[in-house]
Amino acid sequence: MNKLHCFILLLVCLSFSGLFEAQAEENVRPGINSYYMDPDWQQWVNQFESPGREVYDRRFDILRASSVSPGMAVADIGAGTGLFTRLFSRQVGPQGRVYAVDISQSFVENILRQSRQQGLMNIEGIINSDTDTMLGEESIDLAFTVDTYHHFEYPKSMLASIHDALRSGGRLIVIDFIKHPAKSSRWVMGHVRANKEKVIEEITSAGFVLLDDKPVLRSNYFLEFAKVEKR
Repeated sequence: MNKLHCFILLLVCLSFSGLFEAQAEENVRPGINSYYMDPDWQQWVNQFESPGREVYDRRFDILRASSVSPGMAVADIGAGTGLFTRLFSRQVGPQGRVYAVDISQSFVENILRQSRQQGLMNIEGIINSDTDTMLGEESIDLAFTVDTYHHFEYPKSMLASIHDALRSGGRLIVIDFIKHPAKSSRWVMGHVRANKEKVIEEITSAGFVLLDDKPVLRSNYFLEFAKVEKR
């Protein structure tokens, strides 16, 4: 290979490298999940599963509004301490399946330990990455996230992974904090990346259609989407 050919090959490689970097998704919230890497399990149980947290107080209302039925396959994405994982497990029954998906190995291990102690054998734990749910293609009927969407560091990649994991006609439920200057706390305004309108825009752009905006909660919104088949 002569010098001219080497030079041309180098330019081609650099062009593809630059194209890849340009297309690579930017991390929208670097470090937001760092404190979940080695969590104190009991501390987060006390925080996530205590009276005063709206999604805990209204958990059975959320369960009913999620329309989970026996035999379904449900992914609890950002499962945390497994509050909704266990509720879904009882709802789908022995013929159903619930995937506890979380980036924290400690959370997943403790969910499985606690679930087994309670006789819930239809739960599978998945330790996912910040760009991938690690769910099988067309493996679930419902993807569920509660107070988790604002923790997606790479929302485009995560939404693509969720889309791939859902079966035809599958649903995505996103429950997250309302971000509004006149209604939200200073913590929410600083911690939560996007308001509801922005979240709807991002999700519908990722191959979903909004089915419902359910008035179930006060400080959180409840959005239900359906997967749209890609052409």
